[in-house]
Amino acid sequence: MDPTTSSTYVYGRASAVDQLDDWDLLPSVSAGSLSQEMFYEGRAVEEKSKFKSKLVSAWNSVKYGWTLKQKSKFNKGSPLIMLGKTYNLKDSGDKERFRRSYASFLWLTYRRGFPQLPGSSLTTDSGWGCVLRTGQMLLAQGLLIHLMPADWTWPVRFSGVKDDLDLLHPADWTAGEVGSKRGRKLSVGSLLDRPMEATHRRVVGWFADHPTAPFGIHTLVELGRSSGKKAGDWYGPSIVAHILKKAVAASADLPNLVIYVAQDCTIYLQDVRGLCERPLPQSWKSIIVLVPVRLGGQELNPSYITCIKNLLMLQCCIGIIGGKPKHSLFFIGFQDDHLLYLDPHYCQPAVNIKNDNFPLESFHCKHPRKMPFSRMDPSCTIGFYAKGQNEFELMCAAVNEAVSTSAETYPMFIFSEEKRRDVEEEIVSSITCIQRNGEPNNEDSNSMDEFVLI
Repeated sequence: MDPTTSSTYVYGRASAVDQLDDWDLLPSVSAGSLSQEMFYEGRAVEEKSKFKSKLVSAWNSVKYGWTLKQKSKFNKGSPLIMLGKTYNLKDSGDKERFRRSYASFLWLTYRRGFPQLPGSSLTTDSGWGCVLRTGQMLLAQGLLIHLMPADWTWPVRFSGVKDDLDLLHPADWTAGEVGSKRGRKLSVGSLLDRPMEATHRRVVGWFADHPTAPFGIHTLVELGRSSGKKAGDWYGPSIVAHILKKAVAASADLPNLVIYVAQDCTIYLQDVRGLCERPLPQSWKSIIVLVPVRLGGQELNPSYITCIKNLLMLQCCIGIIGGKPKHSLFFIGFQDDHLLYLDPHYCQPAVNIKNDNFPLESFHCKHPRKMPFSRMDPSCTIGFYAKGQNEFELMCAAVNEAVSTSAETYPMFIFSEEKRRDVEEEIVSSITCIQRNGEPNNEDSNSMDEFVLI
């Protein structure tokens, strides 16, 4: 059975394993026997959970391992837009630049075989963690822009194999590199790339599947517990935005970066300035602005498609946590009426990043994928980045102009000069999937459950 089409599969979340709660119907036995029965019963449930996780993981690996090898067809006659950059695929140079740029995004997917997640026995996020993974990808893109030089792309000569991304040409390799390692000569470009590659590896390490990684799956699950979430639960795009905000605030590695999450589809500029301003001579903090929105009822309102395109054409945009129903994706661009994305559903083994030269190939994707706008789920979170105060003001002007195209229906979101009291927890609890009276989430629920009209 395909778990992604089963009625028990909800937006990247496998239904919870049935709990064997009928132990109280057993005949009367001694306390010791009952304790032993409960022990074996709990162990059986745990083994069943592990088996189901392995089954879902294997299914995702088979399904998405196959689809990743299938190539999407791109129109050479139409421009391809990717986060503010335009590529003409007719031009061989532009085509190569697009492939290098796409390959430079951090591709954060399901993993298996990592340490147990907080409060559970799960060692994989396959089947339920796709929104957390797309959130990681958006944050990773913001961090690469924050820390790396403009127009940086991943230098594939650092990869462990010749061509993980099918991008290399003989011109990329010096004579020394083609020959034996003993007589290898490093080019000036190679020497200059080394500090950037060290930063690149450091960023990848921050997203490792290990409890100590500041933006790893373990940390995000732990931070989600304050909002009533646990490992194995479904996470919506808006609650992931708040989790990312907490993760960056708690990290000692990024003292000059903050995250602001819009409230009620409104960016309150005084609140943003309050987060970023510092006493002179210190400069403004850099900021990632996350805007959770809902662009329709059960389906995407077509009136917003032009607005989405306009936002993806901005260089300040760092992507969209979105997807199609029951399937989260990270949107990074478009061509004609199709969205360009990275898919987190391919389950890969966890990588030990404690090794100095841990392999990077599984953190980068070489297969560009696209899907029609019409299949986009209306629930999403849009991300923007500004390096300093001037960049923030320019970002506000550009974004405000881009979203004005939806004013004839209802604006995607707005800017306000007012200040709003911080009620993050109240907002999170009111827009996320609510468990009423202690009852479990309805397995037949859809993405509408994430937003409650008050």
